[in-house]
Amino acid sequence: MGTDGYISPLSERYASKEMQYIFSQDMKFKTWRKLWIALAETEMELGLNEGGKPVITQEQIDELKAHAQDINYDVAREREKAVRHDVMSHVYAYGQQCPKAAGIIHLGATSCYVGDNTDIIVMREALRLVHKKLVNVINELAQFARKYKSLPTLAFTHFQPAQPTTVGKRATLWIQEFLLDLEDLEYVEGSLKLLGSKGTTGTQASFLELFNGDQETIDKIDPMIAAKMGFSDCYAVSGQTYSRKVDTRVANVLAGIAASAHKMSNDIRLLQHLKEVEEPFEKSQIGSSAMAYKRNPMRSERIASLSRYVMIDALNPAITSATQWFERTLDDSANKRLSIPEGFLAVDGILDLCLNVVDGLVVYEKVITKHLLAELPFMATENIMMDAVKNGGNRQELHEKIRTLSMEAGKNVKVEGKENNLLELIAADPEFNLTIEQLQEAMEPIKYVGRAPIQVDNFLDNSVSPILDANKAELGMQAEITV
Repeated sequence: MGTDGYISPLSERYASKEMQYIFSQDMKFKTWRKLWIALAETEMELGLNEGGKPVITQEQIDELKAHAQDINYDVAREREKAVRHDVMSHVYAYGQQCPKAAGIIHLGATSCYVGDNTDIIVMREALRLVHKKLVNVINELAQFARKYKSLPTLAFTHFQPAQPTTVGKRATLWIQEFLLDLEDLEYVEGSLKLLGSKGTTGTQASFLELFNGDQETIDKIDPMIAAKMGFSDCYAVSGQTYSRKVDTRVANVLAGIAASAHKMSNDIRLLQHLKEVEEPFEKSQIGSSAMAYKRNPMRSERIASLSRYVMIDALNPAITSATQWFERTLDDSANKRLSIPEGFLAVDGILDLCLNVVDGLVVYEKVITKHLLAELPFMATENIMMDAVKNGGNRQELHEKIRTLSMEAGKNVKVEGKENNLLELIAADPEFNLTIEQLQEAMEPIKYVGRAPIQVDNFLDNSVSPILDANKAELGMQAEITV
């Protein structure tokens, strides 16, 4: 397409070529042909005959296989203009290439045989690519968490300074959410089944006619098709389509990944505002057209932007599944042509961005320490009070003293814009009987992070490493982003 028509930003700017291929015309229509071959083979192997003569021959199967890949799109497009039906147009086009087999293509099937089964196959392939990228994001975050497991940093509740944590411990919170997403993804992917070939209302009436009411033979059709297409089973019952609730479950997995990525990207954006952490910034990258000094967290913002799209997009399959009438209505079709591919393309872009950001995340340790030390005197007051009691002070009196001095120091910081001078105020008060040197010894940040470093090691060793080991064949991806 030239510059005079709409191009989706998902394909132009965000999604990888690999994910784009999964939702391509080639993938779709080649899968249709594989399904037609699987159906014809199954019917032949089950002995479909008319008057003792086979209806389908190996010669016809071989002809279909010879043209499984070279799709004559021009013929299909011209035919669709005339008949307004995409499946029958491709049946016709395939038949033009396979004159001997033309009469047995799609035998006993309805349009959803190729349409719905292909949708399931495509979603499974797309979930596998998402799985691979998600595992790599978890791996990069695990390395980051291990590296910074003991670097104290100011923790926040309500975005107000709270007890210190470590940079690595904070990263484990991001990892844990992605692990939950991975668990959901693996469950949903593992539960996917094919529609099979059940006919226009799911009753297999056409096969009852084809096989002269032979119930035992008809029961073999769906399992054989599933096996030929790499699935363990088909859904036990259906209308004309597989339940659209399947699409809802898949979209919810994507929305979960988007929510986790959004949370992480928000944290990174806030940390970049504090100048504690910074996403990768290319040597010639421009942060602002007006302000040359700016280094905006553009990739993290893009993660958040795409993630919101995916979370909202999950409503489409949910509403579609709720509003299907009886055995099927066609108001699902146009919607799912958009919502499912675009959900996957967006998540693909999100995970590439996550991988890129985490892989190049810059940590400014001195800024982190400076911010922590500015607040640490307030957080160290309990320890200071205990040391003063050991020196002969009264706990209750000292508690009131510290409260009063903390308010004075807080006023100096917030009202006067001065440095936090709580330690100097305490050292100047004879009731504490502590020198400024003794007080400063209590200001070692690592003393205030609790079990954070140990928690990081335990989490990575016990919860993350087994998953990475199980998926080590998928590791080693390098994310390429277009913009």
